Amino acid sequence: MPANGRSHARPITVLIVDDERTFGEALELALRHEKDLKVVDVTTDGDAAIRAADELHPDVVLMDVAMPGMSGIEATRRIKEDDPEAQVLILSGHEDPLLLARAVQAGAVGLLRKTEAVADVAVSVRRAYRGEPIHDEDEVESAMRHLRHRRDQDADVAQRLQRLTPREVEILQQMATGAAPEQIAQTLAMSPHTLRTHTQNILTKLGVHSKMEALVVAIRHGRVTTVDISEDEAG
Repeated sequence: MPANGRSHARPITVLIVDDERTFGEALELALRHEKDLKVVDVTTDGDAAIRAADELHPDVVLMDVAMPGMSGIEATRRIKEDDPEAQVLILSGHEDPLLLARAVQAGAVGLLRKTEAVADVAVSVRRAYRGEPIHDEDEVESAMRHLRHRRDQDADVAQRLQRLTPREVEILQQMATGAAPEQIAQTLAMSPHTLRTHTQNILTKLGVHSKMEALVVAIRHGRVTTVDISEDEAG
């Protein structure tokens, strides 16, 4: 009997989730040639996937990662909370150690590229159903280390951003609009020399070497909201 405790006397039931319905339906059509697999539904978003999983109790879910609204990672987490026996395989357009780690943390058994041959997808579905690993243990451990390192970096950057004064955040916000230094100084009623001092303090606190790097960090972590910038405008 498979690790999930479900009988294998019947076909392995599969739920396909992809926001591109044509891709999902094409995958369903391709998997019809696998006699031991049965696609029970094709949905196009995370909410619909959760409802379908709750109603149909598929053995394996093939889950797109990038969807409008709820991500495939969050949908996976929700499905696993409702049905721990469901096995989820994340579908992605590319390999990414961070994505693999996030998928595993959400309860997925692995990550598959959308470019995989149908026969290889079918093999992975069967392995997932039987509770067999999809990835080498070393690969998963490496991905988890990568994720922990990234989170440590993000925590460090968040601490650095907290060191910025309200005035320094105002300057970054002005930079993000593409305003020239002279315009920023005039808008914030400060001298060009004072602006240069503040700018150098920003770079030092964030541990970066250019205003562009500072803007990228601030935007990525939500301290600056305007994202319509160019390298030339940012200086």
